[in-house]
Amino acid sequence: MKGLIVRSSRALCASLFALVLSLPADGQIVKLATLAPEGSSWHNILKETAAQWKTISGGKVTLRIYAGGTQGDDPDVVRKMKLGVLNAGVLTSVGVAEIDNSVYALGVPLMFESDEEVYATLEKMRPRLEASIEKQGFIILNWADAGWVHFFTQKPVATPDDLKALKLFTWQGDAKAVSAWKSAGFNPVPLPSTEIATALQTGLVTALGVPPQVAVISQYYNQAKNMTDLKWQLLLGASVISKKTWEQIPADIRPALKAAAEDAGRKMRAEVIASLAKDVEAMKKRGLNVVAVDAKARAAWQKAAEAMYPQVRGPIVPAEAFDEALRYRDEYRKSKAGKGGK
Repeated sequence: MKGLIVRSSRALCASLFALVLSLPADGQIVKLATLAPEGSSWHNILKETAAQWKTISGGKVTLRIYAGGTQGDDPDVVRKMKLGVLNAGVLTSVGVAEIDNSVYALGVPLMFESDEEVYATLEKMRPRLEASIEKQGFIILNWADAGWVHFFTQKPVATPDDLKALKLFTWQGDAKAVSAWKSAGFNPVPLPSTEIATALQTGLVTALGVPPQVAVISQYYNQAKNMTDLKWQLLLGASVISKKTWEQIPADIRPALKAAAEDAGRKMRAEVIASLAKDVEAMKKRGLNVVAVDAKARAAWQKAAEAMYPQVRGPIVPAEAFDEALRYRDEYRKSKAGKGGK
């Protein structure tokens, strides 16, 4: 669902890194690559994690961070991991889906309304999902996200019909997602994510979906000055390391290293939540127009998203995972309602 889960590779500025592992005589050097620009808050969190890993291991495991996407996007990182060139990555669901596409169930557009719904559902699905990923030769170190995807557009978009008139960036290489968008009447333009900025400048693309913090970091809002006030989907991701690499690390320090990684994931999530309001405000001061979505328009968006579900369930998201996510979401909503929540 690379194209259906609207995102940019830089949406992983919060969350994307890959590790190349070598074994010199004096310890393990782990080369860590990330799309996060140097100096960004997410890059700083990764540097903190690198320092923690070095301290925890007594210098036996050293992370070297290569910022700015020099190791490629999610599919590139996973492909290199499978070849043994890279050993780990902090990936969006697009990358995790290269290992097990059941993760896409947690990013179905407009299936979830809050972080709490997504993570409550994830907690129920984790045992089976992580076991499946381990069978494929990978270990989950943490789960995190880059925030909620919003549409950033060159013309104001309040309704699905408004978006259908624009050229929407979608992830290149996902023919099923492109087909789902087209069947719903949208105009997807599949491209490498590295070409988004140029495509916006030339008019090849006039709309894309990314979280606000990504729009700030990548400065997409300079060319797409309208943001639809609609949470389309949470851009979930995970830190994944190859099982072979993980088992090369001394067993006695793995729990502490994993704990540090989990702490990094929590910090990334907290950073996204804390920065949302200030990021939007900063963009507004530079000319961003936030387009309101009223109840009628919201219902139209829900209808448009659900119209794509038949092409999502099965062809893109395994039917079992889709149904499981929906069931756990409903259970969470029922429990909240029973406690007087929404």
